[in-house]
Amino acid sequence: MKNFDVIVIGGGIAGVSIAYELSNDRSVCVLEMESALAFHTTGRSAATFLEALGTDQIRALTTGSRAFLENPPSFIESAPLSPLPLIMYAKHGRSAEIEAFNAAVSRWVPNSRLLSADEVIEICPVMKREHVESGFYDPNSMELDVLAIHQGYVRGFRANSGHIEKSARVVDAQRINGRWEIAVASGEKFSADVIVNAAGAWGDDVATHAGIAASGLVPKVRSIFLVNSPQGDATKNLPIVGDIDGAYYFKPEGHQFLCSPMDQTPSEPCDASPDTLEIARAIDELNDATTLNIKSVNSSWGGLRTFAPDENPIVGYDAGAEGFFWMVGQGGYGIQTSPALARLSASLVRGQGAPQDLIDRGVDLDALSPARAGLNR
Repeated sequence: MKNFDVIVIGGGIAGVSIAYELSNDRSVCVLEMESALAFHTTGRSAATFLEALGTDQIRALTTGSRAFLENPPSFIESAPLSPLPLIMYAKHGRSAEIEAFNAAVSRWVPNSRLLSADEVIEICPVMKREHVESGFYDPNSMELDVLAIHQGYVRGFRANSGHIEKSARVVDAQRINGRWEIAVASGEKFSADVIVNAAGAWGDDVATHAGIAASGLVPKVRSIFLVNSPQGDATKNLPIVGDIDGAYYFKPEGHQFLCSPMDQTPSEPCDASPDTLEIARAIDELNDATTLNIKSVNSSWGGLRTFAPDENPIVGYDAGAEGFFWMVGQGGYGIQTSPALARLSASLVRGQGAPQDLIDRGVDLDALSPARAGLNR
């Protein structure tokens, strides 16, 4: 039996970030079921920092993470943010949706503004003028260096004597004499006062192994594909562009564009594959709306974005299981929210309540609670 104060299940961005925070004053072990950390969702991220997107709780956690990412601690060895403005645009007849979106996000992105069709084309000339009626512009959106952030947290965790076990799939967890005893597939056993369930798409599986009611998490497949830019590197400084109706988005990647059909197909937890039919649909729509003239795909992949029924994260101790802490359901926003969510979660694990700056931004513990109404428990 290997003994710790806290065991964190999951080695993606959620797991390593809270593991680092807690390792400042506790002995912590991360259990990762794969042979490498960040194999699933974290390693397949589109790498954006978009304060305008997500639920109000996601927006509050994202804005609460900006200061950390702009001035990261020394264990993050390279600047994780670089400019990548956001445009959301409306087709003809859809400007009311753009205006409603702008009104809804103005609290979190006060520098955003509405754009005319001509302004959309001026900022992103690969869009076709006849396809655009209006737009929304956020000049402060960013691109994320996912590897720098994830590996930075791992580096900081190890510097605090944190322990990582890979190929350690949890098969059983029981509360015995006031501590959790966990068995993994290899036969090894671990013990801790607290379990942090940061297992992403496998979060409900972990709960079930611990005899705890599932929360109703739904993993959803998101497909990504890369295509050549018709202008090579000349388009590398364009913004990320999304359709307000969620048909697709695209962003520059050097001499390529990273594109997505913004699909959200419910799935079992798995090693996700891209949806070729959704990619084909997005290519047709992108060729109608832009001058990208996509003829072939260079590469593609799929990832899982895992949602609670109300699309807010699930954060907090389980009311029916002592020492079992939920940190799941980030819904595709796990990297951009990780600094604030890890700080919040670590504070709650310690029984200290939510940090005041996050409360001031609108973080609502009732809206994140595992006991909230609407979860399928």
